[in-house]
Amino acid sequence: MKKKMSTLLALAGAAALALAGCAGTAGSQAKSSSGSAQSYNVAIAQYVSHPSLDAAVKGFKAALTDAKLNVTYDVQNAQGDQGTATSIAQKFASQKPNLVLAVATPMAQTIAQNVADSPVLFTAVTDPVAAQLVDSNEKPGANVTGTTDLNPVAEQVALVKQVIPNAKSVGVIYSSGEVNSEVQVKLAKAEAQKQGLTLVEKKITNSSEVVQAAQTLGDVDAIYVPTDNMVVSALDSVLQVAHEKKILVVAGEATSVHNGAALTYGLDYEKLGRQTGEMAVKILKEGADPATMAVQAQAEPQLVVNPKAAELMGTPIPQALLAKADITVQ
Repeated sequence: MKKKMSTLLALAGAAALALAGCAGTAGSQAKSSSGSAQSYNVAIAQYVSHPSLDAAVKGFKAALTDAKLNVTYDVQNAQGDQGTATSIAQKFASQKPNLVLAVATPMAQTIAQNVADSPVLFTAVTDPVAAQLVDSNEKPGANVTGTTDLNPVAEQVALVKQVIPNAKSVGVIYSSGEVNSEVQVKLAKAEAQKQGLTLVEKKITNSSEVVQAAQTLGDVDAIYVPTDNMVVSALDSVLQVAHEKKILVVAGEATSVHNGAALTYGLDYEKLGRQTGEMAVKILKEGADPATMAVQAQAEPQLVVNPKAAELMGTPIPQALLAKADITVQ
């Protein structure tokens, strides 16, 4: 009996040691798991491809990289098709990623209508309140916030008179389906009246109509291109007509000037995207609540000029304006 008891005690001791060893291993695994970098799933929904929106996405990703976040991206592009945009939004709603970035107003509206269980950030949205994305820019109120690209439309339209003092008219092409464009055209019309300019409007429904719209503007002195996704994606069509008819093109953002428009007081979309990415870092790492994160804007637009492009349009930029430029495209 004594021998049997000793054997049982030995077995019990061995079992205890084994359990202790297992507990130590499990503890070290938990520590390793918690000590390793957390990974995040971030979904990006872009409405259409054009350089400004592409730059915003680039800046967004750069901010997350700089914050050393381990991120897996699912990037989808609707290519200007609303049906595709809805499908993307529904897909992201079912997947419930850690965060969704919506790029441009139509995409942001579609994402906001479908995604309720993930934080949503938008960028390249002109008027978040008019687009019904937030209750107010100061207090968004739900799971959606982001950055606005409302540009200084009045200052941009005023550039027409600074380049062509005797200008009488300015044409504007915009999409009938974009709330952001309607906001800008309203502002452009008000400034045109102040400047003694007639604003000639042409509405389009898709990018293939841009060239015809430009051709039918008539004998305008300048064309103003707002940050309309359809028009900017077909900027080459506007420039083609401008070169043929010798019409000045004033853009709504800096990237279009780099791509052939004459000048703008514009935003840097890569910086705007980075700003949005910094908001994403606060949400992902610090648990910030989109409902209380104010919509952000870029503080100071830059005067960007493209003298060679202006020459092609038969409207050289005055030296006084060139001297004030923040960026001169070579």
